[in-house]
Amino acid sequence: MTGGPAAGGTVQHRGELRIHLGAAPGVGKTYAMLCEAHRRAGRGTDVVVGLVETHGRARTAELLDGLEVLPRRPTRFGGELDVEAVLARRPEVVLVDELAHTNAPGSPNGKRWQDIEEVLAAGIDVLSTVNVQHLESLNDVVEKITGVRQRETVPDEFVRRADQIELVDITPEALRRRLAHGNVYAAEKVDAALANYFQVGNLIALRELALLWVADEVDTALQRHRTEQRISETWETRERVVVALTGGPESETVLRRATRIAKRAGQADLLAVHVLRGDGLAGAPVGATGALRTLADDVGASFHTVVGDSGAGGVTDALLEFARGVNATQLVLGTSRRSRVARLFDAGIGARVIQESGSIDVHIVTHASAGGSVLRVPRLHSAVPLDRRVLGWVVAVLGPAAATLVGASLYEIVGLSTDVVLFFLATVVAALIGGLGPALLAALLGGLLLNFFLTPPLYSLTISEPENAITVVAMLIVAVLVALVVDRAARRGEQAARARTEAALLASFARTVLTRADPLPRLLEKVREAFGLRCVALLEHDGGEWRRVATSGPPECGRPEDADVDVAVEPGLHLVGTGRSLPAHDRRLLETVGGQALLALRSQRAGEEALRAQRRAEINETRGALLSAVGHDLRSPLTSIKAAVGSLRDPLLRLSGTDRAELLETVEESADRLTGLVDNLLDSSRLASGAVEPLLERIGYDESAARALLGVPDAARVRLEIPGDLPDVTADVGLLERVVANLVDNALRHGGGAPVVLRASAHEGRAELRVVDSGPGVPKKQQEKLFAPFQRLGDRRAANGVGLGLSVARGLTEVMGGTLSAEDTPGGGLTVVVSLPVAVLGRGRPERLYTRSR
Repeated sequence: MTGGPAAGGTVQHRGELRIHLGAAPGVGKTYAMLCEAHRRAGRGTDVVVGLVETHGRARTAELLDGLEVLPRRPTRFGGELDVEAVLARRPEVVLVDELAHTNAPGSPNGKRWQDIEEVLAAGIDVLSTVNVQHLESLNDVVEKITGVRQRETVPDEFVRRADQIELVDITPEALRRRLAHGNVYAAEKVDAALANYFQVGNLIALRELALLWVADEVDTALQRHRTEQRISETWETRERVVVALTGGPESETVLRRATRIAKRAGQADLLAVHVLRGDGLAGAPVGATGALRTLADDVGASFHTVVGDSGAGGVTDALLEFARGVNATQLVLGTSRRSRVARLFDAGIGARVIQESGSIDVHIVTHASAGGSVLRVPRLHSAVPLDRRVLGWVVAVLGPAAATLVGASLYEIVGLSTDVVLFFLATVVAALIGGLGPALLAALLGGLLLNFFLTPPLYSLTISEPENAITVVAMLIVAVLVALVVDRAARRGEQAARARTEAALLASFARTVLTRADPLPRLLEKVREAFGLRCVALLEHDGGEWRRVATSGPPECGRPEDADVDVAVEPGLHLVGTGRSLPAHDRRLLETVGGQALLALRSQRAGEEALRAQRRAEINETRGALLSAVGHDLRSPLTSIKAAVGSLRDPLLRLSGTDRAELLETVEESADRLTGLVDNLLDSSRLASGAVEPLLERIGYDESAARALLGVPDAARVRLEIPGDLPDVTADVGLLERVVANLVDNALRHGGGAPVVLRASAHEGRAELRVVDSGPGVPKKQQEKLFAPFQRLGDRRAANGVGLGLSVARGLTEVMGGTLSAEDTPGGGLTVVVSLPVAVLGRGRPERLYTRSR
């Protein structure tokens, strides 16, 4: 009953687990658990005691009165929790003390928490206890504090899955008083305990570990609740300081200042976040991410990377979204490195963060690089290609000049309105070709030329008519509007082209993952080529260090800190690259590729596990077939041998010479059968383990067949038709003899009593030996199954024998570089073909290996 449908069609629900966690022995975990049991029993709940250790504490033992106590499962070392008794009793709640306890040898489960897992799976609630030093993740920390290594541990994940975790806490001084009064250990152990493990410093450290561990679990539950309820505003339940790092020279100063702020806030959580702009890591050198990660680790901060859209607004949104997502209470930024003039055009990220931060406190940290002497102005990025911008600047100069030349030459013919249209045309053409900059130049230059050469008073910049000023302003407005439309269209085209490229790349990556058996190496190679990286690797955190799961390029990606590109696929698994930093849009694409790499890794490991499971199943199936087959094939000859020997040794049985000879022949035949069976089993085992190493020599089929027939019963039924001029083959003499013997023996036993013929021929550098019988034959669909171990014409039970002869023969033939196959005999029957390479004199072996007597 482990979660499936129970009797009556009801669904079995998992039981609830409540753990009482303490900092050290003696804080009152078992006492609190028993008090909770009495409260539940008083409410009518069916509560039993599965196992409680009182350790001789009188007040704890008194609480067992009034509770049903199940008998323990007896062992050599005392008593253990009797899981079967608990499941048979099926109470609503069971008490199981000391969660991390190691069970006695021979127990069904190695650990008590595994016993509890069975009880929970049966739908029974469990109350248990554990000390913080038994948590697996804190084991080494506790050893450093107390000098004692805990041998019994429980996985943190099992404790975290508990429905309730109650912290049982008292002060170190109160615990030491309990010890001194004899309420924890016996009197003879108190002095040693107080002087060693239960020192005040040790107890304070253990208490802090317990408090922090429980606080982390409470914080995780709070974050889960906020996520489920979609709560975005900050709840100041715990101080969290987020520091924004750019990768510039001020990063170290800003981070250290944020560290001091976090410490003054009472050891608040410190999170360092690196926001990438949509146009890349502006101003940061290659490898900045790794340097920032190392810097964050040095001050005890967790490091995170997020991606924002191009421009200060995108960075601001990404930064605040991250801060609200982690429930940050304070945000630390460095003051802008741009000059005051530049800030007249754009207030900067800091100003935007302050305006939009809401309840998050914002700290702006000054540094040596703030407001540098170099004039920094916002970079106006145009989506128009460079060649078009160059042509646009040329048109912006030549267009108004051409309009002026036409207007001046036709001054007596056309009016001023026509001249204005020509200048408008020049401005629009410059805007369509080059964008905003050339358009503004064309408008300004056109307005000046129109006013100087074509507008009265001529050859003067004086504007006598208001409509002329309106014309110049209109030209500027038209220039700006047309340029904005052109720029937006260019951006949309650029985005569409990028989207097509990304879609093609993702399709290529997905095709690699879906169509290849081992897609990871090829996927990483494609990523390296597509993004122009020198090395790409998938790193997995395993046992305290990073391990390369797969890599493409030079093996220089060993840790995320050393990489120029680092994408966290999931906790403990990173996709990293070296060679250059990537812009934000490429990083977003790389994050998608990271998901595909994760799927490929899981698929690969699932395939490996399925293969291992298949091999285990085949081994189990083979073992079962072997036991079934050997049970028959061993028992039959042994029975014959025992019966014959018993008859020969019976003094009361009078045997004639003929009878005695017949019994001895039976013993000899049965022993030969046993010998052949054992030889085949040994050969099959050696072939499976790859232990067969052939010694290749030059030998003829006629010689090998003659030697093989010497050990085959009823060899008189075999006829040799091997030409004398047939070339020799390269083979192991002993192995080839075994192959021929097995094939002939199989043909004689299944050939229906007809003669067996051995024929040989050679062509295209190979010599073939055919073992031909005229028996019932085998259907073509089943011929390949003949060479599987433990097969008798498709009979998996091998009721008539082990069925290893043909399997061993094929294995030995392939070891020698040959092939073994089956085909129909013309007129009925089965022909088995041995094909081996023809021996070439002087190639690969000394001459003595190619000499034989005839």
